[in-house]
Order: sequence, then structure tokens, then C-alpha cells
Amino acid sequence: MTSPNLTTSYVLAPHLSAPRLSDHAGWFDVLAQFKMLYNQCSDGGSAQINAHLETVRAAVSCAISDNPILIPRAGEHKPVAAHLPGALDLAKHSAARDLARALRPVAAQLSWEYGYTHLHDALARTYAYCEILGPKGPIPYDDLILGCVLLAPDTTYPRHRHDGIEESYITMSGAWSQNNAGVYGPGTLVFNPAGYDHEITTGKTAPCLLAYAWVGPRARLAEPGMVFSSVP
Repeated sequence: MTSPNLTTSYVLAPHLSAPRLSDHAGWFDVLAQFKMLYNQCSDGGSAQINAHLETVRAAVSCAISDNPILIPRAGEHKPVAAHLPGALDLAKHSAARDLARALRPVAAQLSWEYGYTHLHDALARTYAYCEILGPKGPIPYDDLILGCVLLAPDTTYPRHRHDGIEESYITMSGAWSQNNAGVYGPGTLVFNPAGYDHEITTGKTAPCLLAYAWVGPRARLAEPGMVFSSVP
């Protein structure tokens, strides 16, 4: 695979071919730092978490080797994205500092979205996620999704689930709780089996930035069908 050069734009002369991952230093660095972050994760002695991490690591390696043609997406702003600079600043002191550094040059190209058909106004102001690698990401890939979730301070992300999709979060910055089961700070990993109902709350003073990975069948990753749960 060729080394990434300093190309930073998708604008090409008519005679040039579409840029691949290795042609775009910014996206290449982001994916390389995702790989490094997941390589550093411990499974904590859990066979289920270990299997998930191994799947993520293998898929990221394959994505880099495949060197896909990039699919530019227009940067999509959501209100919570105003917290991204502060969240990246906080991440400079965490295990995810290199991923935070890599995200800065491509921040304007991140396409933030909600993933739900109906979202109440308060959550629309305080939550969004961006897909980076995946069927709808600027780095296209069918067998894995990598991205970031951004939550404002003092946010409740209601109980929800991802049917058919395993999920892991790595905390880049901020502090949060899932199902009132503990508080997770920078560097921690949380694993959710497919279909597991979970609710997220964040601390009152700082935004929370999470790196995430989704593993599942191609058809489910292409159309994840995110739903809020009716479980109390």
C-alpha cells in the first residue's frame, strides 16, 4: 500500500482518478488511530469482549489493506457539534489523544446525524453521531462501522438498542453512565451485545465524546434501524 500523501481535498482534475484512502492523509490518519486505539484495548478477561475486539481489529486492518475509494459527504452540522472543540481539547489528556488529534483536520467534513426517525427537541440539541468508516461513511466499508458519538453535558440518551449489532464504546473525553451501572471516564471501554437495551447519562459539566464500533451482518449495518426501547 502506498504511503499517504498530503492530499486534503476531494476536488480533482478531470483526468485524475477518484482518491483512495491512502491518498488522503487526514482520513488515513483517523482510521490508523482508530486501529491503534482498539489495539490498545484490554478485554478485561471477557471472552465475549475479546471476540468483539478481535473482529474489530481484523476488520480495520482489512479496510486499510483494501484502500477503498473515498466517498465525500457534505459536513452536516447538528447543535451538539458546538461542543466538539471542547471535547477534543479534553481528549488531549486521554488514551484517545492521538485519535482526537487526527479528528481535528477533518472536523468540518464530519457528517453528524441522529439515526432516529423521531427525536424530541431536547435530545436533538444534545446528541448526534457521525459515521466515519462504514456503508454510509466517507471511508466506505460493508463489514464494520466506526464513528463518534457526541453528547452535551447533563444529557440523557434514552433507553435504546441496536438489533443484530454488537457495539463498543471507548471514552475519549467526559464522564458518563450506562444503565446506572457505573461511571466511565476517558480510556474506558463498554461493550453492548446485540439487542441490549441501554440508557446513557452524562456528567453535568463536560461534553462526552465516545469512539464506537458496530459489528454485525452487512444488511443490518447498511440499515441499522435504530429504535428507542419500550422497556421501562
